[in-house]
Amino acid sequence: MHRKIRDAAVRLHVRGRGRKDAGMVTSEYAMGIIAAVGFALLLYEVVTSGQVRQELQDIVKKALSARM
Repeated sequence: MHRKIRDAAVRLHVRGRGRKDAGMVTSEYAMGIIAAVGFALLLYEVVTSGQVRQELQDIVKKALSARM
C-alpha cells in the first residue's frame, strides 16, 4: 500500500516538473503595465515642467554651440 502511494506521488512530482511558473499571469501583466504607465506619466510631467525644460534646453544649447 505504501509503495503504491509513493509511486503515485513520484509520478505526480515528475509530471509537475514541466509546468514550472516561468512568467507572470495576466493580472500581474496588467499591474505591471499600470505601474509602467504611471511612472511614464510622472516622468513626462517632470521633464515637461518649466524649470526642467529650461535646464534641458540650456544643456542642448551649450552642446550645440561648443567649439571643436
